[in-house]
Amino acid sequence: MSQKRQLIVHEDAKSPVAEAYRTLRTNIQFAKIDGELKVIMFTSAGPGEGKSTTTANTAVAMAQAGKKVIIIDCDLRKPVQHKIFGKRNRGVTNILVEDRSVEELIQNTEIDNLQVLTSGPIPPNPSELLGSVKMREIINDAKKLADIVIIDAPPTVAVTDACVLASGVDGIVLVLGAGLVRPEMAQKAKELLRNANGHVLGVILNRVEIEEEHAYYYYYYGNEKKIAK
Repeated sequence: MSQKRQLIVHEDAKSPVAEAYRTLRTNIQFAKIDGELKVIMFTSAGPGEGKSTTTANTAVAMAQAGKKVIIIDCDLRKPVQHKIFGKRNRGVTNILVEDRSVEELIQNTEIDNLQVLTSGPIPPNPSELLGSVKMREIINDAKKLADIVIIDAPPTVAVTDACVLASGVDGIVLVLGAGLVRPEMAQKAKELLRNANGHVLGVILNRVEIEEEHAYYYYYYGNEKKIAK
C-alpha cells in the first residue's frame, strides 16, 4: 500500500473511517467556543500510534469543508507528511537555517484548499529549532495564508519538541493507539502538555478493533488499523 493511500478521507470518502474523520472535524470546530481555533497541534504519547496519518486525514476533512488548510510537519525527527502527500522534503528546517520563506517552500496538494509545509532535512537540534523565534514566525506567516494551520508534532513523552510548541498553538489533539500506549503514559503526555501551558482539546483513541456487527461505532472510534502508520 502506498503512503498516499493513507489519505482515506480523499481516497474512500464514503467509508466509515472517512466519516469518523468528518465527525472529528466537527468536534474540533465546537471544541473551543470562547476563542478562535486557528492553529491546532496533533501529537501522541509515543511513536507508532497513527498520529501523522490522523493529522493528514483531519486536514483533508477540513479542506473538504471549504477551509483553507496548511499542514506544517514539525516532526523534525521522523517526518512523514512529505511521503503521505508525495512531495519533496524541503520546508521547515530550510526556512529556519537558510532564511527562506513560507511562501517559497509551501506546496500544493492534490486536495483543493490544502497545502503542506514539509519538515525539510532532519536537523541535529530539533527542540532548539522548534523553540526559536523563527519557528513562531513560520507559524504566524502560515496563519496569514490559511483559515486553519495544523501542526504534526513529535510524540510528547519521548522528547520535549511537542511541549516546546504547546503554548504557541490554540489547541492540542492527543492521539493514542489502543493497545499500544499504557494508561500512565497517556496521563503523563497530557500532564506534560498542560504543564507547558498547552490547551488539550481532547483525545483520539486510534487503532480500535470493532466487531463487524458494531460497525456503527466506527463513526465514533474509527478502525484505522489499515491506515495508521
